[in-house]
Amino acid sequence: MSEERPPRYRQPLVAVLGHVDSGKTTLLDYIRKTRVAAKEPGSITQHVGASEVPADVIERVCEPVFKSLGVRFELKTKGLLFIDLPGHEVFSNLRKRGGSAADVAILVIDIMGGVQPQTVESINILRERKTPFVIALNKIDLIAGWRSKPGAPFIESFKEQPPRAIAEFERRFYTILGQLAEHGINAERYDRITDFTRTFAVVPTSATTGEGVPDLLAILLGLVQRYMLDRLEITSEEGRGVVLEVKTMHGLGTVITAIIYDGELREGDTIVLAGLRGAIVTKVRALFRPRPLDEMRAPGAKFQRVPSASAAAGVMVSAVDLEGAVAGSPLFVVRNPEKLQRAVKAVEEEVGAILIRTDKVGVIAKADTLGTLEALVSHLRSKGIPVRRADIGPVTKTDVFEAHAMKSDDPKYAVVIAFNVKVTEEAEQEAKSRGIKIFHDVIIYQLIEKFESYLEELKRREIQELLSSVVYPAEIFILPDYIFRRSDPAIVGVEVLRGKIRPGYPLINESGRRVGVIQDIQDRGVRLPEAKAGDKVAVSIRGGVVGRNVKPGRTLYTEVFDVYDPKKRSMFFAMLSEEEKELYRRILALRMRR
Repeated sequence: MSEERPPRYRQPLVAVLGHVDSGKTTLLDYIRKTRVAAKEPGSITQHVGASEVPADVIERVCEPVFKSLGVRFELKTKGLLFIDLPGHEVFSNLRKRGGSAADVAILVIDIMGGVQPQTVESINILRERKTPFVIALNKIDLIAGWRSKPGAPFIESFKEQPPRAIAEFERRFYTILGQLAEHGINAERYDRITDFTRTFAVVPTSATTGEGVPDLLAILLGLVQRYMLDRLEITSEEGRGVVLEVKTMHGLGTVITAIIYDGELREGDTIVLAGLRGAIVTKVRALFRPRPLDEMRAPGAKFQRVPSASAAAGVMVSAVDLEGAVAGSPLFVVRNPEKLQRAVKAVEEEVGAILIRTDKVGVIAKADTLGTLEALVSHLRSKGIPVRRADIGPVTKTDVFEAHAMKSDDPKYAVVIAFNVKVTEEAEQEAKSRGIKIFHDVIIYQLIEKFESYLEELKRREIQELLSSVVYPAEIFILPDYIFRRSDPAIVGVEVLRGKIRPGYPLINESGRRVGVIQDIQDRGVRLPEAKAGDKVAVSIRGGVVGRNVKPGRTLYTEVFDVYDPKKRSMFFAMLSEEEKELYRRILALRMRR
């Protein structure tokens, strides 16, 4: 009987997110080159879109940190695979059904700038994808009086700082912990944490000097070893991955950058991925990886052809019919023809849940990739904003026509909400001529805030328009001792018993007969736009004559009218209290009796 093969573990995928200028790229550059690896050329393996820091390098670099924390464990993964392209857009493309292809993330926060808009955006995305993360509190070298110790663990460097630098560090550190707490993030410095399942680890770093980078690598590896091994087990021979980018390469045409997170991808394999017009089924012509020691993002970076790529790996794939491929798409290797239709269906179902094409009432949503579109639609739905169509690519005339179709159904949704995409010149002109608003931004929650502000402004205008066309129910008592003028117009003191009155409101008596129209409302000589229940004011009544139709000690009512438009009626009744609704119905009944 054959022995059961021991589990094989891949490297965890590590994504880097944070606010612009927080030092994400510099941190990645430091980790990738790792001045750690300077002593051992070639120890950092370059993938396409990712860099692999092997376990033995991490072990040596992190040894002082492990020793200080009293941590010892056998390394079961091959190291860490860092996604080279920082930013929440790329993280959004690291998507797979049920969460993220990224196993863990680094949230970079500038200690000088604190929590900023894209920090919040990143936190929201990490929460949505249920991705565990470590906080790199970056740029500690900029703290006044800080004495840099290049490449040193933070716990060693911090001990040697002067009191002034320590005090400034602590002040900024606890300010940022407070800001994180406001967003529901319970965080603490990593060396002060006893339970990593309840508290987010904060690792102070300098991407420029490398201070704290050993601590960051140690914490990442420690968390992975302790809490994530089960999700790192290789479960399939056939590769599974996600498309990070779609681009054109000279001599190759359209290629994709993919991260393989399970199994193996080989030359000649049949692959299934998402396209703009449905699933793409094609054969791998060639696979490429950067040559050793080449900086893959540098101009003229040289790639070498490889026969295969095993999880976890970043690889460039050349194949036919990739022109319509979509970033953020799942990628499946299919070696058994009987499983092909199942893979096609899985891709179509996954993409179909994100791309929306309906005739329902809702906004038009556009984004640059499948991942960001998914995040945008998710945010819109969480705010109760319906989506008529959700698609990838620039805003075109067709999108404007679609939005215009909403004008007759629900004008407030006759808009295009565009994340990180261009608006074609034709679309702009068409939108202007048809009065269609296009909202665009590169931060999702700011984009949605813009639209929500627009909705609030529309509602405010609707209410103003409604109030200018309807009469609020009110009951007023004419104060016997405050008769200032008997006619042309009559000016009397009144107390508003219920509801509210405004200039222009007609008044009726208890028999339902009109006695005049409120011309002006004053309090001690000051004109008022309205008076509400409990107010005692002077009103001038055009058409009123004291003693004839305006009688001191009697009650008058505003002459309300029925609101027949269902939408306006609903809005109007939403503004009334239960008592005011009862008064409104009573006044309508008075008018019917006359």
